[in-house]
Amino acid sequence: MPDVHALLGASSAHRWLVCPPIARLEEFVEDEGSDFAREGTEAHELAEHKLNFALGKISKAAYTRRVNKFKKEAQFYDQAMEDHVDNHVATVMEMVNSYDDPEVFLEQRVHYDRWVPEGFGTSDVVIASDNRLDIVDLKFGKGVLVDAYQNPQLMLYALGAYNEFDMIFDFDTIGMTVSQPRLDNYSHFDIDVHELLYWAENYVAPRAAQAWEGIGDWTITDDVVKFSKVRAQLRPRAEKNLSLIEKYDYKDAPLLEPDEIAEILTYTKEIAKWVKEVEEFALEQARDHGVAYPGWKLVEGRSNRIITDHEKAAEILLLSGYEETDIFKPKNLRSMTELEKAVGKKQFSEILGDLIEKPVGKPTMAPESDKRPAINSVDAALDDFAEEFEEVK
Repeated sequence: MPDVHALLGASSAHRWLVCPPIARLEEFVEDEGSDFAREGTEAHELAEHKLNFALGKISKAAYTRRVNKFKKEAQFYDQAMEDHVDNHVATVMEMVNSYDDPEVFLEQRVHYDRWVPEGFGTSDVVIASDNRLDIVDLKFGKGVLVDAYQNPQLMLYALGAYNEFDMIFDFDTIGMTVSQPRLDNYSHFDIDVHELLYWAENYVAPRAAQAWEGIGDWTITDDVVKFSKVRAQLRPRAEKNLSLIEKYDYKDAPLLEPDEIAEILTYTKEIAKWVKEVEEFALEQARDHGVAYPGWKLVEGRSNRIITDHEKAAEILLLSGYEETDIFKPKNLRSMTELEKAVGKKQFSEILGDLIEKPVGKPTMAPESDKRPAINSVDAALDDFAEEFEEVK
């Protein structure tokens, strides 16, 4: 399946349905992906192979070839993935077997562009039978429990599948199931077709039109910013958080009242999370893209000394006459601070100097007043390389 994404995709519907203008802001921001996403993609591929075989869509020989190739190439495959995917397959097959002669479609491209401009997505499993349609979505993550109840992603998939197959089956009811095997979560939600269509016409369509045009209200909620690619840069989010901070004017009283502290406590987690995400974004931009921030610089972070070979260090200390109680606690080597105290700072350096290393600290952002020297940005490093190259020539 080509890696193509709709501007108003089902997977991001929890953002653009609530905050329509965010879709256009995210349009050209590259999604660098993550190991979690890649692991999920591999789990979906394995599930597709297993379901194709379980449904009789491929032969045993074809299944074996595909799975062996998958296992050879997959980065995250292990027995745990196999077991979790088997549980997902069992859930799907139990649903399939509960109907008489259903049609089952895997990795089905569905279009809901009757309500959303250029709207399409890919549904993991579509089960169509007389008067009933079922959508099953595999969620391989384990960080967030996903609920099927009024889940906008599944409801958009349902609209697309309804749009595709209703002329053949004349659906009355649509079921949506989240299969999240790593959390043993199999959440289900049924909706009447008329209710789903009412939602599409009266809620989805107007907000999709706004999102397409990049207009609408800036409604900043946890669901909107949680996975947004521009969450650290959102001015409306910054204004919201800064307004909470600036709200308290000491001219009334220099000390906060209990009810004021209680109100502040309500927002501390969001403000702390926002500050952390801004810091992480600035670091990534300075480190990887050479972005300069006035008054700030990229420096080497703090790091602690380490003993590079614990066994050799213990052997040297024992041969130097130190007792096991001085160097072990109880069976592991004591911390460097404890060893230095037991041996003596000067002797410790003389005896184990060759085994002591201070790793390079991870880059971090610091004010210009910080005494640590700035680390060259990406652009500066490329310029230095170019200059050296010219000198060599």
